Amino acid sequence: MELNVGALAALGTAFAWTFTAIAFEYAGKRIGSLVLNFLRLAVAFVFLGIYGLVARGSFIPLDASPAAWLWLGASGLVGFVLGDLFLFQAFIDIGSRLSMLVYATAPIFTSVLGFMAFGERLTALGFLGMALTMAGIAFVVLGKKASPSSGGPRPPSPGTPHRTRGLALALLATFGQAGGLVLGKLGAGSGIGAMNPFSGTQVRVIAGIFGFAVVLSAMRAWGSLPPSLKDGKAVASLSLGAFLGPFLGVSLSLLAIQSGNTGVASAIMSIVPVLIIVPSVIVFKEKVALREILGSVVAVAGVFLLFMA
Repeated sequence: MELNVGALAALGTAFAWTFTAIAFEYAGKRIGSLVLNFLRLAVAFVFLGIYGLVARGSFIPLDASPAAWLWLGASGLVGFVLGDLFLFQAFIDIGSRLSMLVYATAPIFTSVLGFMAFGERLTALGFLGMALTMAGIAFVVLGKKASPSSGGPRPPSPGTPHRTRGLALALLATFGQAGGLVLGKLGAGSGIGAMNPFSGTQVRVIAGIFGFAVVLSAMRAWGSLPPSLKDGKAVASLSLGAFLGPFLGVSLSLLAIQSGNTGVASAIMSIVPVLIIVPSVIVFKEKVALREILGSVVAVAGVFLLFMA
């Protein structure tokens, strides 16, 4: 079987994002999500700059075309800033479980946008693989219950007044994920002449930093930064997450969409809720239900079909 670089990069992204989620969960509980989002991008910018200096002789990709800066910048704003802000507010309005269930549909929207932008098509095997992957993820997510002592977003009661808004925001976050990937591919290109994925990611990160700077200013939250930087454990955790996430994971995700179908890559990258089960058992001592095991098997079978497709 021919080596599927795009699928392998997408799988690598999923593994990187799995451990990123654990690192950011720990840091976020200590310093809050808004400050975390800004700092993770700032730290990732440094990692990406060091990589660029060593690998390409330039701390910032100034050789990128204006069109690349435009599309990748838009990708950073849509994916990093708007998508995350919508998703975090959805967590508050409708709970993380229902939000992630909506978010798991991102590969569908990515495939539609990929077809509209690049004429990408899925084979019958690809459709089956995507359906199995999404079904497995949904099965896992629906089987999870929020812990009363977790301190995280709790599932809302049936009478939650912001349920409709929460669902709308989760859907907008899903569009943000899909749109960010497609805009990223438009900016970085594919095939011969494609932009270095780490350089492309740095442009996205720069846009994300400016976006969150605007948000921090609008919310007058800059005062939260100094105390957060004094929290050594939070800084260490977010630095690890920034390396695995915005630096390594996002760069691999850009390589994945440059090397293959954006919808397929999105589906493979979406299996984080499945991959995170084992680390959650080891780190947080969570119990695993049979439903989650079955869902994981179905999702992995779907990913296998996506590799074959």
